[in-house]
Amino acid sequence: MELKDFLALIHPALAVVVVFPLIGMVVNFAWQTRQRRLQTAGKDKSKIPPSVGLEHVKLGRWLTGSVVGLTLVGLAYPIFEHILSDRIWSKAPLQVAFIALMFLDTIASLILLNVAKKKLWRGIFATLTGAGLVILGCQDGVFRRTNEWYWSHYYIGITAALLMIFALAIQQDIYQDKSNRWRTLHIILNSFAVLLFVGQGLTGTRDLLDIPLSWQKPYIYTCDFNNKTCPTPAPALGARG
Repeated sequence: MELKDFLALIHPALAVVVVFPLIGMVVNFAWQTRQRRLQTAGKDKSKIPPSVGLEHVKLGRWLTGSVVGLTLVGLAYPIFEHILSDRIWSKAPLQVAFIALMFLDTIASLILLNVAKKKLWRGIFATLTGAGLVILGCQDGVFRRTNEWYWSHYYIGITAALLMIFALAIQQDIYQDKSNRWRTLHIILNSFAVLLFVGQGLTGTRDLLDIPLSWQKPYIYTCDFNNKTCPTPAPALGARG
């Protein structure tokens, strides 16, 4: 494997080491938080400590940051690999500068979303963060599998990241809303997000099998993917007929 092949493994490695363990912890704390709330509402004495709610909120913030960061890493590799291999930086330097600024803007917007208190600013920074991911995802080099969008690692990942951003943006509203409408919406959307993360595990594994090593690409990309055939290799010199 060459260096570029190892760099391609950073995204899936971070998913396995950081994001998926966080998902398990957040789901566990979410379940305990809900069970404690139901027990307390039923006038029962709960054995679940009150701190689970705070832990759920704290880890939820970490999860959102990790998912957005993982998405940016996953987008950065194909985008900059395309820029370097096709020398885009010499052909369209303004485009490269715009892409770099979009990465910085998305990171800055996520940081500001974490510290914003007012609903207006939370909405603005959440929109900027989500827009940054979508705009970067539209750049050349990103493999989107649009013809199979329902089974695309890219589209599932972007949707999951946008749901995490939305969950972070409405976090304060959940605790201020006495009607529990925001809480109900939060539960529904994040339950769906868990299913999306399962889909990410499946599609990510599939794509790792699809992506050839850099030295294999010249031959692999001559194959007919529709008919699942590849050209017959030329016989080695000295081979008997």
